[in-house]
Amino acid sequence: QVISKEGESQCKEKHAVLLSPVGKLEISGCETGLHEIKLPKMSVLPNGAEASAGCEVCEGAEEMTEPLKQCAAWLRAYFCEPARTERLPLPPFHHPLLQRDSFTKQVLWTLLRDVKFGEAISYQQLADLAGNSRAARAVGGAMRSNPIPIIIPCHRVIRSSGQTGNYGGGNLMKEWLLSHEKLQKGKLA
Repeated sequence: QVISKEGESQCKEKHAVLLSPVGKLEISGCETGLHEIKLPKMSVLPNGAEASAGCEVCEGAEEMTEPLKQCAAWLRAYFCEPARTERLPLPPFHHPLLQRDSFTKQVLWTLLRDVKFGEAISYQQLADLAGNSRAARAVGGAMRSNPIPIIIPCHRVIRSSGQTGNYGGGNLMKEWLLSHEKLQKGKLA
């Protein structure tokens, strides 16, 4: 639950679990918007049947809010038909971090708006795009605090050296997401 300063609960938070090619994704949100996508930690890369699986709701389907349904539809498209993500509405976001003005919010919105499917950008380049060329480290902090990974594509932010860097779902997942995008983009070309 999201609690206001006065201590009253503002949101009736609902949860759902999606079975995706990268494991179980927990999504949560309220009628107003999506709060969070929690990634599983990957210890091995999915292969074969797991990797070709779609992205289906396996828990909580009966109480999904409209933003959660939009999130599930977007993630299903991301994994199965990436070209469709361009035409799908993004779910509204309702996480406190994305409500107040901050450098983190600015970085996350810049990333969402400017770094397209199949592209990668360095922490330094993203700091430049977000308007503070000396804030590459702060960009790393913004990536760590991203409440909505995959949709806000922090996996596309890599080190200037070309190394992938760290990721909330683990480096294997980051590598999987980047190669999924590269592969799918190749099919679209």
